[in-house]
Formats: sequence, C-alpha cells, structure tokens
Amino acid sequence: MAAAHLPPRSCDTFVALPPATIGERIIFGKNSDRPCDEVQEVVYFPSASHEPGAKLECTYIEIEQVSHTHAVVLSRPAWLWGAEMGANEHGVCIGNEAVWGREEASDSEALLGMDLVRLGLERADSAEKALEVIAELLERHGQGGNCMEDESIFTYHNSFLIADRKEAWILETSGKYWAAEKIEDGFHISNQYSITTKIDREHPDMRDYAKSKGWWDCKREFNFAVIYSYLNTARIDASGSRSCEGRKLLEKNNGNITVETMMDILRDKESGINMEGGFLTTGSMASVLPKDPRLPCVHYFTGTPDPARSVFKPFIFVPNIQQLKKTCSPAYGPEDPVKKIPRFQSKPDRKHELYKKHEVAAAIIESTKERGENMLKKMRTLEKEKIAEMEEIAHSSLRDSTLVVNLFAEAIEEELKAYS
Repeated sequence: MAAAHLPPRSCDTFVALPPATIGERIIFGKNSDRPCDEVQEVVYFPSASHEPGAKLECTYIEIEQVSHTHAVVLSRPAWLWGAEMGANEHGVCIGNEAVWGREEASDSEALLGMDLVRLGLERADSAEKALEVIAELLERHGQGGNCMEDESIFTYHNSFLIADRKEAWILETSGKYWAAEKIEDGFHISNQYSITTKIDREHPDMRDYAKSKGWWDCKREFNFAVIYSYLNTARIDASGSRSCEGRKLLEKNNGNITVETMMDILRDKESGINMEGGFLTTGSMASVLPKDPRLPCVHYFTGTPDPARSVFKPFIFVPNIQQLKKTCSPAYGPEDPVKKIPRFQSKPDRKHELYKKHEVAAAIIESTKERGENMLKKMRTLEKEKIAEMEEIAHSSLRDSTLVVNLFAEAIEEELKAYS
C-alpha cells in the first residue's frame, strides 16, 4: 500500500533589523513546528578540520566533506542529521520553512532542507556565503525525502531565512531552482513563498524553467511567489494567516524590538505562531546579533515544546564548550530505525533528560493551578535574570570566556530546580 502524504504544515521564522530593533543589533527568532511526539534536541559541534576526499553522511545521502567546518549550535529533531535552526561561531543564523508550490516536492531521498541548514552553518562565515553554499548543494545533490520519522510521507520544498551581524536574506526554493531577496526593511517574516518581484539573486535557469512549464509568458513582470506557488492558494491559507499575524506583531513593536519581544512573539498562541495540536511548536530559538564584531552574539534555545511553558536559555560561542548532555538525545548508531531499510519501522525513545523533566512540569502546569502558576513564575524569573546577565555581557567585550563556557548547561540546572 502506498504511503500516505500529509497535508502542508509550516513554521515561523523572523528577523528584525535596525532601526526596527533597539540598539545596533539584529534579532532573529524561530518556532519549529513539528509532529507533537517528536523530540527536539539542542546540540553543539566544535569546529573541525577534515582530510582531503573525506565523505559526510547526512540524513539520507553521503556527500563530499569540506576541509574545514565551523562550530555550530543546533536545535534539531533528534532522529536526523541536520537541524531546524541554529547558529555558528561567526554569528550566522539560519532557520528553514516548509513551502509547497506548483512543483511537486520529491519523495526521493536527497538532502533534506534541515540538512541544508546545518551545512550552511558549518560551511559559511556570512549570511550571503551560506546562501551560496545551500544553492550549490541544491544544484549538486537536490532536495527530497521524508521529513518526518514515520512511514507517512511528509515532503516539501524549503525557504530559508539567513542572518548575520550585518544583513539578512530570504532564500526560497522549488526543487533545485531558487530566488533570493536581501532584506532591507526593518523586519520580515517568512513561512511561505514571499519573494515577489524584488529578486536580488537567482538560479540562472529559474525563469526559463517557469516558462517551459507554462507558468510564465514573459509578458508580465516576473513574480516568484505568484509563478511558483500553488494555483489554489487555499492549501496554504493557515500559514498565510500566521504570516500576516506575525507581521502585525512585529509592526506593533517597530523601533522597540528586543530579544524579549521576539520571545513574546514566539509564545503567541492566538496568532497560531505558537502552534498546538497534532503539529506543535517543539523547539524555539531567539538570537541577538550585535553589529559590533567586538561584542558576542547570544543565542537562546528552549530545547522543549511550547515556548509559553519553556525557558529560553542562553548560549555564547567560546573555546572549550562541551557537548550539551542534558539536551542531547540517546544515539542508536547503525541500529537506529532511521538507518535501516525499509526506514521508520519503529520509533525508539529519543527523550533527553531536560525533555523528560519538562514533560512532567508541563503536566503540572496544565493540571494544578496554584503549583503550576508558581512554577511558571519561577521559570520566567530565571529567564529574565539570564537575559539581564546577557545584556551586561552584550554591552561589553567578553574578557574572560571561562565565565560563560558552561552557560547553557548551568541554565538547564537552574531550570530543573524551578521544576522541583
């Protein structure tokens, strides 16, 4: 029997640039909306050098490794190689979105959009370079394969929001074809095809392909979103509504956007940005990217579902960081059902320690009013204290890196105390 194809779902990714933000800094944020039983882990990989001719095993396929990879921190579904969102040591942040259009997404195993997020972070020291890395890999290896740990087929094309200390780009794809727009206004949101007539970079054959398919007659102005999107846009109305609501929330705070503003937006349930149900927000990220290269970038991750019931914990790239054990899921090696053919015949337990403790805490918050409110208050107090500490660091150069080498791990320990 043929595997079932699931209907479109999406995430929400945001970036705010000066003068929309307070201070000379870019604010990045993303909610990862995934199947409700999927565990998202937060993991760290140091920079590394690789031998000539080395190979790299991604989620489904093997590709050529490069000579050097940058240090990265990633929030990712625990069953795959790539990531939903993350950052690297050079202040590059990337989040991807599921997008659907006239071109059918491929079931054939290639690079996942989430693989491309990690590859862009590992191989690029700027936002525009990450765009080029992803575009080159798309051309060489393509994108495709099941994006869910299940026999049901969930496939999509990808849109990427890429930011660094200086600028931000949207890269939107359909198969190997793509268009990119440099974001020059104060803020933007991307969770469906959104590039219209302002196309700053593109695949050299992107317009000819649209013409060959009969989507474009060369007479009207080329509008990427119109030409490559569904004929029946009702299929993505839900993501369109969230896109509109997200823009409203950003516009409401225009000129005053901080990382706390971004966290509030990611927590917003009324807009659907903080998703609930069969697909829910399984992990969240918010980053502060100062334009001054002397100041550290600060990246906040939840590592747990529902940002309204989670703590955003800070991470700063410094030497000698160890793996983030309490947000790192169990590994099953070659015995992992994802690696065996046929794939996805079973699901092992992928819950990391923080996820397990948060699961209990979330149940208490849901079922016990007074105790739950007290727990949430402790969590918010902890988060505000960490943000205040990071603001002090963000306004001065970090002279002693040992003070923050265990920053994320220590914040987890304090979060666990708030649960007790």
